[in-house]
Amino acid sequence: MAHKAQNRCFGCGPANAGGLHLEFLVAEDGSVVCLPTIPDSFEGPAGYLHGGIIATLLDEAMSKSIRARGLTAMTRQMEINYLRPVHSEAPIRVEGRLVRSEGRKHWSEARIIDARGHTLADGKGLFIEVHSGQRF
Repeated sequence: MAHKAQNRCFGCGPANAGGLHLEFLVAEDGSVVCLPTIPDSFEGPAGYLHGGIIATLLDEAMSKSIRARGLTAMTRQMEINYLRPVHSEAPIRVEGRLVRSEGRKHWSEARIIDARGHTLADGKGLFIEVHSGQRF
């Protein structure tokens, strides 16, 4: 999923020097997948990712599952389950999928999986579709 060069999103923006620079692929079933190795500069406890970074990874996967449908949506509500610690500097798989949509409301789910196939964290969220130039 390509991004505009000026995108400053913390999770996926190429123009954010301090960001995660996540790149997502769209799977045949419409879900999205990212295969990052997150550096230790995003740690909480030594050797493990900060909980906010874990939440960001899940949030990005959920929002990208909606973007894969050609829609732009912002997080309204998100629930995270931290199941196991996520190691920094280790390859992980982040998956997101759109569960259902009703008008501007979109529900999505995501999970983070380690190289052994263990689910480390998962989440679900409600996202609200927005349009360019929309004011709130």
